[in-house]
Amino acid sequence: MSLALLIPGGTGQLGRELVSRAPSDAVVVAPGSAELNLTQPRDVLAAVDALVSAASSAGLPAAVINPAAYTKVDDAETDATRAYAVNADGPRLLAAACSSRGVPLVHVSTDYVFAGDADAPYEVDSPVAPRSVYGVTKAAGEAAVLASPGSAWVVRTSWVYGAHGHNFVRTMVRLASGTDSVSVVDDQCGVPTWTAELADGLLELASRAAAGAGPAQRLLHCTAAGETTWFGLARAVFEEVGADPSRVGPCRTADHPRPAARPAYSVLSPASWLAAGLPPRRHWREALTAAFATHSFR
Repeated sequence: MSLALLIPGGTGQLGRELVSRAPSDAVVVAPGSAELNLTQPRDVLAAVDALVSAASSAGLPAAVINPAAYTKVDDAETDATRAYAVNADGPRLLAAACSSRGVPLVHVSTDYVFAGDADAPYEVDSPVAPRSVYGVTKAAGEAAVLASPGSAWVVRTSWVYGAHGHNFVRTMVRLASGTDSVSVVDDQCGVPTWTAELADGLLELASRAAAGAGPAQRLLHCTAAGETTWFGLARAVFEEVGADPSRVGPCRTADHPRPAARPAYSVLSPASWLAAGLPPRRHWREALTAAFATHSFR
């Protein structure tokens, strides 16, 4: 089903993927942060009103997918005010505007809302216990969206990579083109998720929500299947570009201290996604091969 979509953060890596994979007959408005400031109530309401008007003119249902976020994890430790504004206040204002206009909202969140000390995949009802300012602000944004009386869903994902923006896979491709060895942490475990697969899932959910058939469960996890470490992902990237994976060596998180704590284990269970009848995502390694068949990542 086609629809009219508002995608705040439309110039980011996930936003651009959502735009490119939206149905060809969809009406898509995808402003970047310079065009739509989610921290300004009037701007947010005006954007949702414009969406409703465009949807009405086109005879289409409307929906909002929100991938916009302050994602500079380390910078957030010293820029908490800005991180809160974008990751907590922004989703709250967007959820309120959507609720007041009867527009369903799909909001994207992160594995960083968890402590990372589990030994089995996190379920949607696992206790939230973020260990960084970024994680705290994203958890606050989740709570604001889920408290909305309107039709709103939160979709957590993890280790997102794609052809656009700054991400781990693109960094590894650049390093693989050299001759030096590379040390990558092998004591953080998660699920690499290709933006194309994530975008397809979010679009399917938004389409169902716009048709009044959104799942009863309002908090979902959408990642690829399987799990690995950053070291495992790095070696896989080297394999994909024909570089020697033995150039990638393992190290510990403690060897490369960062301002913000990273979850040691952040695998998200797909049970909620599958129970909602949404299409399963491929294994991360299969998806990575498909991603390289589609993009150069350079």
